[in-house]
Amino acid sequence: MGIISKDKRKITLYYHSETSLGKQTYAYVETSRKHVLAIDIAKTEVTGTQWTEIAEGLGIEIANLVNKNHPDFIKEYGGPNVNLETEGWINVLKNNPHLLVCPIVVMDHKFIKLPSPSDFVRLLESDSAGTENID
Repeated sequence: MGIISKDKRKITLYYHSETSLGKQTYAYVETSRKHVLAIDIAKTEVTGTQWTEIAEGLGIEIANLVNKNHPDFIKEYGGPNVNLETEGWINVLKNNPHLLVCPIVVMDHKFIKLPSPSDFVRLLESDSAGTENID
């Protein structure tokens, strides 16, 4: 059993409020009729266990939660082709939360990456139509 709450009536959003993508996505998510739990990773530290659960929920490695092409990542690690252990990637996200590749929502046991704010609108439309969600 995970520690991240998964509820049909609630949307949990993991985002960084100091990025334009995070700000725009937050604005879209706030328009939902569901209760929104917005976790601003610029202000709230996400634990290693939570990052692990998010990656598992998305079906990806934790390394894929990091924007390895971001100038700050390249400056720190020398380039995008870095090989870190799981704990190393967790530390990247803990110490540089703005490097999260994109906002992530948790809705009804589903974890969904939102590479653009409009993806949330399509997600709600597909959810209300009963079709498969984007990812």
